[in-house]
Amino acid sequence: MLNRAVMLRRTTLAAAMTMGLAGVAFAQSTTGTIFGQAEAGETVTVTSSTGISRSATVDTSGRYRISNLPLGTYSVVLQKDGATVDSRKDVAITVNAGTEVTFAAAANAQALASVTVTANALPAIDVSSVDSRTVITSQDLERLPLGRSAEAIALLAPGVVQGSGYFAGQKAGSPVVSFGGSSVSENAYYINGYNTTDPLSNLGGIGLPYGAIDQQEIYTGGYSAMYGRSDGGVISQVGKRGTNEWHFGGQIMWSPKFLAEDPKDALFPNQALPNGDEYTDSSLPGTKYRSRKGNTKWNTTYDLYVGGPLIKDKLFFFVAAEAEKEQGTSTSSATSAQPANTNYKYSVPKYYVKLDWNINDSNILELTGISNKTEYSGVKYAYDYETGKTGEFIGNDTSTKTGSDIWVGKYTSYITDNLTFSATYGQNRAIDYSNVPGIDPSLVYLSSPTNQDPAITGGNPIYNGNTILYVKDPNAHNKTHGLRLDLEYKLGDHTLAAGIDNMHYTATDEGQQVSGPAYAWLYGHTSRPNNPLSAGQGVGAPGGDGYYVRKYVFTTTTSMSVDQKAQYLEDRWQINDKFLLNLGIRNDQFTNYNSAGKAYVDNNNQWAPRLGFSWDVFGDSSFKVFGNLGRYYLALPNSVAIRGASASTFTYEYFTYSGIDANGNPTGLTPLGPGPVSTNGEYGQAPDAKTVTASNLKSQYQDEAILGFSKMLGTDWVFGAKGTVRKLQTAIDDVCDMDPLINKAVAQGIDPDSVNLPNGCLIFNPGENNSFLLAKVDGSGYEKVNMSTKDWGFSTGAKRKYYALDLFLEHPFDGKWQARVDYTFSRSYGNTEGQVLSTIGQDDISKTQDWDSAPLMVNSNGVLSNDRTHQLKAYGSYMVSPEWMVSGALRVMSGAPKACLGYYGPDETDPTTGYGSAYRWCGGKPSTLGTIGHLPWQKIVDLGVTYRPAFADNKLAFSLNVFNVFNERKPTVLEATYEDSPFTVSNAYGTTQYQTTPRYARFAVSYDF
Repeated sequence: MLNRAVMLRRTTLAAAMTMGLAGVAFAQSTTGTIFGQAEAGETVTVTSSTGISRSATVDTSGRYRISNLPLGTYSVVLQKDGATVDSRKDVAITVNAGTEVTFAAAANAQALASVTVTANALPAIDVSSVDSRTVITSQDLERLPLGRSAEAIALLAPGVVQGSGYFAGQKAGSPVVSFGGSSVSENAYYINGYNTTDPLSNLGGIGLPYGAIDQQEIYTGGYSAMYGRSDGGVISQVGKRGTNEWHFGGQIMWSPKFLAEDPKDALFPNQALPNGDEYTDSSLPGTKYRSRKGNTKWNTTYDLYVGGPLIKDKLFFFVAAEAEKEQGTSTSSATSAQPANTNYKYSVPKYYVKLDWNINDSNILELTGISNKTEYSGVKYAYDYETGKTGEFIGNDTSTKTGSDIWVGKYTSYITDNLTFSATYGQNRAIDYSNVPGIDPSLVYLSSPTNQDPAITGGNPIYNGNTILYVKDPNAHNKTHGLRLDLEYKLGDHTLAAGIDNMHYTATDEGQQVSGPAYAWLYGHTSRPNNPLSAGQGVGAPGGDGYYVRKYVFTTTTSMSVDQKAQYLEDRWQINDKFLLNLGIRNDQFTNYNSAGKAYVDNNNQWAPRLGFSWDVFGDSSFKVFGNLGRYYLALPNSVAIRGASASTFTYEYFTYSGIDANGNPTGLTPLGPGPVSTNGEYGQAPDAKTVTASNLKSQYQDEAILGFSKMLGTDWVFGAKGTVRKLQTAIDDVCDMDPLINKAVAQGIDPDSVNLPNGCLIFNPGENNSFLLAKVDGSGYEKVNMSTKDWGFSTGAKRKYYALDLFLEHPFDGKWQARVDYTFSRSYGNTEGQVLSTIGQDDISKTQDWDSAPLMVNSNGVLSNDRTHQLKAYGSYMVSPEWMVSGALRVMSGAPKACLGYYGPDETDPTTGYGSAYRWCGGKPSTLGTIGHLPWQKIVDLGVTYRPAFADNKLAFSLNVFNVFNERKPTVLEATYEDSPFTVSNAYGTTQYQTTPRYARFAVSYDF
């Protein structure tokens, strides 16, 4: 589907670190496992800091395993005939992982109760897991200089890169990330086992207050059949909980404006153009496109927490609150509706409360409450690019309030030593409020006023103060609720698991429309005034000096819902002392409903097999070889109904004009076409739910294979390698060229006058044989049309492949220092990025302009937007003395491929009428992504120092973190649209849209008791 944001930009010119290279991955779990070896018949008892006690008998093969343990520290005691013969204390477990505690045979014990070993002597490699993940603990978060978000933590993991700056997460302005070449909307977020991913579009998710994070898992592949709905990665946070000891503390952080550097100014490119081409405005090349002077910000954050027992060994609570405030200034581009300095404010309050009730040793109840909101407001003042001065107040920016209130309940019953049942239920009420204070509804948004005819304006563009293009319904909101039931049974060498995993999403009044009187004026200019602006739509030539204007209407507000259900079976088979096999199968069902409650997508029987293994080569947890094969299905989020399965309006009407009034409205209009025209047939009509998608539509899914190893190097180091191959098997997008379908219908003998022919876009699987229904005019049913890849005119189907080699070397924290280095060589290539299109920032999930027609996919096969060939990541900390610690993090990676999108072919035509400069041609030459080069390498160094004075018993801490120490300010996104009209090059093409965050510093004072 044509990207309305890009169409507008064309006319405006604007715009441990526990490395689980291993196991069964319980991607939404909140528990861990203790396992090991001892003499057969002995009893192992584990007791937590909250008084939970569980026991297991060592089986005949000398193994024991105690699973589904709440996170915390444990004492592990080995008993024989009721007498203690060995023990371990302070054993900290890792979420979704196994911690090995192996005992010598009781007959060989030197003493009985006196034999006690601390957790530091435990093996560093988890041989009980087969997934690929990184776990960052709260201790790691205290030590390392990191941004305070789930995504900033996730960037520590190999193969994870920051997504395009065009996309933002659920927290306004927050970045999103790409895992293993997948698009940024293909990830899943969890808190305490509940899905907190953005319920509307799946972009980003909610995170905990930073100080409430106990552990964060970053899954980069290989998770088990228990979990799904992601073919990218998983970010799962587990919050802290109360114990039998009281803990409280707080932290104050300050990032001062005076220690923050400005971003770089951006200039209009001044490039040598192909013969016959001209810039839209010949006066702009080499001048300032966007001033960034003074575009700095300051930030303050306050954290408080308290936790402890309400009833010792029975009832515990933990409460954390965080209040973040940020203020700064941002200057819009010279070609915006009205250049302005925006003084903006963010307020981000977060709350977290956790109650744990040990009903008895066999039953536990957990309740979690989470609130994470972001409020934004801004005030705009006119900015003069000629003088560089800020002028008078011109209006308010769009005020927004987004975020969620989430409640989660989990009940766990240890029915027997071998049988465990758990039930988790949660609700999420997400707000998506938007409003523009004081906006004048009579003022029309003016796009690219710099393109107004200078013969009328005298070269001084006319503005009107409306700087807001789109507005939302203030009632927009989302709700989710979910239930999962899990049953685990240990039967000899097998640990069997089964369960259900159901989610329901509802969105109300989501979408947007043009501000003011619900239309905008888009001023334009062509260097070839005698050529038709869009011959295929009947739009003629402007004549004269080539100045024209378009009336733009865009309205998409609607409601919708999604049901996602799944069932799974899994067998964790310990074949022998060294070899673990994990076998699983998952069945997903996805159903999407439009505003009328009619299903337009109904996918069932989506079987996803998972196979993983772990080989403890020497039998002592010092060398592990692991691997897995898996299939992962991805559901369509609610937002697909917007412009896809619900009524929408997206039209242009072309005119020349003879004057412009004081508010910037064109006067003396002369039509150049037949009236409003819509490239995708969006005239406000509601599509039939049965005809808007292929009747045999398949969900997007991806197959993945991983093989790797991790090995001890001496007693203090671990190194390893992992190879990953991912292949997208089926994608979903929309196709908007209906002539091939109509021709095929006629060829099948269908009278085109007897059916309602589609005049919009249809959702399908590119490269698959798709069947579509056409409603009969007489209401008697439907005719079916079968379309192959060749029928549409495509030469191939959807392709996305990713392969990577990850190497790592790690020194776990030993009380003195820690370090880890990861290097990843990878390639992501094909013709389909996924659900979004990063080159132009299109977030119409599974409705991008790719696949809209065959000409749009010519020259599409190459590297993809999230490809980063080389990535080097390193981080660590060092205790200089008991009071002083230094830390650092390094990220070095090659740049993203550059993009250039222009008119089609050497003659610069528009074969898919109305798409203009959207083809993979650049100045009449083929332009596969990356053929014109890559963006610069990124080299980011973050450093930190912490002082914990002895006089405060090391409970008081002062720290300073400096981010991007060397002030790298490299472009991360360039404007990719080459032309405004045939042979007329956009002045904005190649301008910097986003760049590396400049250097800034953060001071912090904390106290933990």
